[in-house]
Amino acid sequence: MLFNYKTVGEDGVEKDGSIDALNMEVALSSLQRRGLVVSSIDPADGSGSILTYRIKIFERVSNRDIVILSRQIATLFEAQVSALRVFRMLAAEALTPLLKERLTEVADDIQGGSNISSALEKHPKVFSSFYVNMVKAGEEAGKLDETFEFLADHLDRTYEVAKKATNALIYPAFVIATFLTVIILMLTLVIPRLSTILIESGQDIPVYTKVVIAISNFFVNFGPFVVILLVAGGIFLWRYSKSEKGSGAFSQLKMSIPYVGDLYRKLYLSRIADNLSTMLSSGIQMVRGVEITAAVVGDYGYERILKEATEKIKQGTAVSEAFGEYDEFPGILIQMIRIGEETGELGKILGTLAKFYRREVTNAVDTLVNLIEPIMIVALGLGVGTLLASVLLPIYNISASI
Repeated sequence: MLFNYKTVGEDGVEKDGSIDALNMEVALSSLQRRGLVVSSIDPADGSGSILTYRIKIFERVSNRDIVILSRQIATLFEAQVSALRVFRMLAAEALTPLLKERLTEVADDIQGGSNISSALEKHPKVFSSFYVNMVKAGEEAGKLDETFEFLADHLDRTYEVAKKATNALIYPAFVIATFLTVIILMLTLVIPRLSTILIESGQDIPVYTKVVIAISNFFVNFGPFVVILLVAGGIFLWRYSKSEKGSGAFSQLKMSIPYVGDLYRKLYLSRIADNLSTMLSSGIQMVRGVEITAAVVGDYGYERILKEATEKIKQGTAVSEAFGEYDEFPGILIQMIRIGEETGELGKILGTLAKFYRREVTNAVDTLVNLIEPIMIVALGLGVGTLLASVLLPIYNISASI
């Protein structure tokens, strides 16, 4: 397969060429072994472009990849490796094609004269505004190696808490999916055959059995339409959740669910405190820190609150006072922030709060999992048992009367 490529020489001059290789990875490796710095490479005949586009839709750079990348950058800067060489090296060894592409573009921008933060800022889907501003602060302070180490530690903590919450939902989701699958299979495959026996017997059928038979007939006759309706509804809800109104509605719904809402609240408070603590420790001003945290907190409700608090802080209001106007911030957090402001140790206080809420999230997740597991198992048993009993009991009565 033929590929067209562009390379950049040490003098900054671009050169075009082509190479025949089994695939793009082989072509890229071959060019790099020749000591060439590849700025772009594409199939010469455009083949595979549709497939590539479809794959890129699902491509993303995970939080784990950014954690590893940050630690690698910190190590290389500590070893006095130049920024351009750092990103060229990491692009060559990137774990995913998308990250390789983005790091190559960052390296190209640095080679063109941009600073690191400006180059990273062009890729907001990979490097958040929090990440970019941390790097900018590191550039201004001349401590990029420490900054990337800070970022790696911070992202590692965030990743660990989010992963804990996500993993806690996997088991309940699996049980629910299994429950629904078993119920649907019974309603569409088992119940129709058993109901035929009941109807042909001519015996009186209990009301609860008639209800089950009616539900079974509905799924058998209108099952495809139900699936289409569910898919259409899912797409509509997904698109609605991306809108401002939908984000607000889902945020309120999420927070109103007993216990789960409290878990999410602690998760967002942990994220807010950790972000602000990390940025203050890196020399970023509080106003800018709250503004950046609003963009990366991950919840519409807290994002709106932080944006409003930012405007109040700009007008001279203390952080504790600005946050204290909202019930979403508990009293203990407001009091701790007030103490931090009075003692000049706000960064450390926020770090302590972040640790406290991380522990709270971990404990809440463990409790939730221990609570959900038996409930789900009992619900699954009762659901299947009720369906079987509603049909098998009348059959047993028929056979007993013969």
